Amino acid sequence: MDNTEKQKILAEFISEGEKEQAIASLTTWSIETSFKEVIFEVLEPLLITWGKLWMQGKLSLAHGYISGKVAEEFYVIASGNEEFNIATKENKGTIVLGNIEDDFHPLGRRLVKIFSQAMGWNMIDLGNDIPAEVFVEKAIENKADIIAISAMMFTTAKNIIKVRKELDTLKLSGQIKLAVGGAVFKLRPELVTEIGGDGTADTAIEAPQLFERLLKTEDL
Repeated sequence: MDNTEKQKILAEFISEGEKEQAIASLTTWSIETSFKEVIFEVLEPLLITWGKLWMQGKLSLAHGYISGKVAEEFYVIASGNEEFNIATKENKGTIVLGNIEDDFHPLGRRLVKIFSQAMGWNMIDLGNDIPAEVFVEKAIENKADIIAISAMMFTTAKNIIKVRKELDTLKLSGQIKLAVGGAVFKLRPELVTEIGGDGTADTAIEAPQLFERLLKTEDL
């Protein structure tokens, strides 16, 4: 069975509301091949396709909810696998995480938290609809190395500019890095620079590597 067939089976399970069957199938396929292959070649392509359909109003709220729960629960299973070299007690740094003001799409943020915590990052999750000043306030309070912000659509991603301005005003831009992520940044990569982000990751699994790169990057 190739990955395209697996995507079709997964889509059918989700469409029928068979959450447990979907998770069980993803886990079985991962044991047969690898968790990374199943995540990158089966699950995430389906989530990207469905995410675009959802933004176009062509996918029901129920489908979006179930696919999100499948992804979240499967990522927890995957994060405990030795493929990701997760067995570490090292504290790599502190990250303040949240969805920007007016954004209420938590899935991406939750997945980033799951994998980043597993890789040794101290994650402070502020939740949805977080104003710029709160991000910066909590970063200062917790001596965070990075502020990581999720935004699903262009209209909310523009609010991240306020975080960059707040950091600039307080002369913290060289001390606290600004990581951004969400569906809109895949569709419009140039937006990362436009809204003042220091970097982005295409997937939740790649977020911990992004954080490491940002800490190694020094402002000139």
